[in-house]
Amino acid sequence: MIKTEQLQHQVPVTDGVLTILKGINLSIKRGESIAIVGASGSGKSTLLGMLAGLDTPSSGKILLDGTEITQLDEEKRSAVRSKLVSFVFQNFQLLSSLNALENVMLPLEVANHPQAKQQAIEFLGRVGLAERHTHFPRQLSGGEQQRVALARAFASQAPILFADEPTGNLDTVTGGKVADLLFAMNKEAGTTLVLVTHDRALAQRCTRQYLMTAGELAELDT
Repeated sequence: MIKTEQLQHQVPVTDGVLTILKGINLSIKRGESIAIVGASGSGKSTLLGMLAGLDTPSSGKILLDGTEITQLDEEKRSAVRSKLVSFVFQNFQLLSSLNALENVMLPLEVANHPQAKQQAIEFLGRVGLAERHTHFPRQLSGGEQQRVALARAFASQAPILFADEPTGNLDTVTGGKVADLLFAMNKEAGTTLVLVTHDRALAQRCTRQYLMTAGELAELDT
């Protein structure tokens, strides 16, 4: 489902070049759940953005469901993302001017889903927010906002879900409940999950774990 070949990324800095990713080779099968752990600045989020087609590497290849996205322009990468990818972010990424229902509906409407409203209502119900769909993000707790973000991600029914520190802004109890919901919905949907986290307990719930250290990726024994 996801494959990289000798993925490298470098950026210019004042005293030369900084190498962020160093020859990453990764293969993820359909339906797997993968966790990437590591210290801040190790390259985890950069790798996630590359895999999702949000940025392009300096060299190497990325294939999503057989399509090599590294040679595509932004318009074509966007078309691939809209078909294959959904996201859950640490800071929720909800639009403050839209209520919960509208936030979940937005990507469905962009994709011209024929029943965007009904789909959004269904998935808000699945995350336990059926009675909160008219509330705006400022009226919701952090845990509720992340549940809206989960509903938005799963409502698109994309085959790949990328999650960047999905419990990072939540307290331990709320984060645990959101994690339970994330894995339950992922199992139900059968999506391929790629998770970046500092939380080793959260990572251990995935089928495989990788450690990112200074731009290098190594699989951990489980």
